[in-house]
Amino acid sequence: MKRSDLGELAGSVGLGAWTAFGVLTMIVIGDGQPLYGDEDLLSWSVTHRPDMAVALARGLTATGTGVIPYVLAVLAGIIAGRTLRRRALAAALCLGCLGAGQAARYGVMALVARPRPAHADWATHASGWAFPSGHTTTAALTAGLLVISVFVRAPRGRTLLALVFGCWGALVGLTRVYLGVHWFTDVVGGWLFALGWLGLCLCAATWWLPEGFITGTTATDPEPTEDHAPQDPGRRGRSRPA
Repeated sequence: MKRSDLGELAGSVGLGAWTAFGVLTMIVIGDGQPLYGDEDLLSWSVTHRPDMAVALARGLTATGTGVIPYVLAVLAGIIAGRTLRRRALAAALCLGCLGAGQAARYGVMALVARPRPAHADWATHASGWAFPSGHTTTAALTAGLLVISVFVRAPRGRTLLALVFGCWGALVGLTRVYLGVHWFTDVVGGWLFALGWLGLCLCAATWWLPEGFITGTTATDPEPTEDHAPQDPGRRGRSRPA
């Protein structure tokens, strides 16, 4: 795949996600109340909380915040790079993508200022505004970086690895609803925000990274080579007639 085609694909996916996120944000701001399905999913979660499930959900949701996502972002950079220098560059870019995405998400949360569900329904600690979900956005961004890294490096079994990373990112978001600290639309907003941000970052990377950094891409289509007929060995050493 050409670098320009990869950049256009990433940009298109990112633009689509940003558009959907913008529409959802306008609905959340305009309505001011839980949206369709939010209260039903929260009510189901509150009434289906055995102790073991709550403990597992708390453990999983804890992986979507703090130092763990940043360690995984560094791991994504190490996986993507093929030399020490490229690994360091990729790790720095992954950390920058995650950190800048976090800052942008905080700004959106402050602007929207959506309240969380009632505190009586919480099964874990939470702080700040609800939309978009911070744990969801962070986990989705980190999972996306890991998925991109395994496809850049193209190891054997990359599809299975990408599926594992993607499931982890999705499940962290769902635990936020199960534990009662977010509405489901907060989680959807986090997924869309992360997808849009990743699309933007990947699009920029395809334009600015050195040629060949992203495995399997080229700057342009390869030029066809001309076929040359082999020289007749019998003619070697023959002198031209006078």
